[in-house]
Amino acid sequence: MASSSLPVTPSNSSQDLLQAHVDLWHQAVSYTKSIALGVALDLGVADAIHNRGGSATLPEILDGVGIDRCKLRALRRLMRVLATSGTFSASSDRHGGDAVVYGLTPASRLLVSGGESPAATSLAPFMGVNLYPILVSPLVKGMMAWFRLDKPGPSPFAVAYGEMLWERTDHDADLNALVNKALAADSRFLMPIFLKECGEVFDGVGSLVDVGGGLGGAAAAIAAAFPHIKCSVLDLPQVVADAPSGTNVEYVSGDMFESIPPAQVIFLKSTLHDWGDEECVKVLKNCKQAVAPRDEGGKVVIIDMVVGYGPQDIKHKEAQVFFDFYIMFINGAERDEQEWKDIFFRAGFSDYKIVSVLGVMSIIELYP
Repeated sequence: MASSSLPVTPSNSSQDLLQAHVDLWHQAVSYTKSIALGVALDLGVADAIHNRGGSATLPEILDGVGIDRCKLRALRRLMRVLATSGTFSASSDRHGGDAVVYGLTPASRLLVSGGESPAATSLAPFMGVNLYPILVSPLVKGMMAWFRLDKPGPSPFAVAYGEMLWERTDHDADLNALVNKALAADSRFLMPIFLKECGEVFDGVGSLVDVGGGLGGAAAAIAAAFPHIKCSVLDLPQVVADAPSGTNVEYVSGDMFESIPPAQVIFLKSTLHDWGDEECVKVLKNCKQAVAPRDEGGKVVIIDMVVGYGPQDIKHKEAQVFFDFYIMFINGAERDEQEWKDIFFRAGFSDYKIVSVLGVMSIIELYP
């Protein structure tokens, strides 16, 4: 069945909160615009486009900067940041195809180095000095080195620090506490708005498993709003060990890549964006095995970003593509509708619905 997308308008009070939310997100991740510019300088993107006559497709840029084909998708995400922020232009394929053509703008023309004969107008060295504090940070150095690897992994974070983020949280108590507090704060903010604006997604639901639900903030909010729903949280043993007691939420130790407890509804809030496509397909296949049939009200409810959905002002657009670039540090991804659709269909699902009601975030209902 074809997908449907519903641009629902939230209530005024929710809209004010969501606008404040995106204002903070935008400010918090705007530094990725500087990182993207630094990576583009390091790769020589402006020179690669200049050498193609001032416009180039992603494969042409990739060949021009001399990085491996496995980095094509990452280059697309880099160029999306730089095009959204206006450093480069993006337009339809010059031959009428589906490919995006990136071009030089007045700003990026000043980044053309001129090769062995430096261009008189080139400001690339000057921008390099301005970006120096960012470019020498371990994480950004890891990102630049990762782009030049001739294999997909490990993540830029792992290149920088020698281990994946989730491995680091296992032995870095401060980082682990920071991550858990961040996820809990996000749930405390977002869940009341979600339940107010789109709580009908849980009408008639009797059981729910929150996959990767951490300390249970989201599940607790759902259980409080719908006391008849039996809510469970599935997470790793070390996470469940710190779960609060005396709640109306059951905590289950397990691994979402292995199996998921059966329920009428499987809930995934900001979980899939931490993982690559193959991992997401594996998790969703497990969801499909665990969830009730559609005629019994079975579905998977996902809260995550759908790039391109939501309000179309520049702050929302930038917040989405900036955060997508940020999460690339851990091999995560914020996906557009086509990328989500590919994952859903590979996992065996045939129908979905996107409800755009949470600012930069969306609600996806996925049906078995």
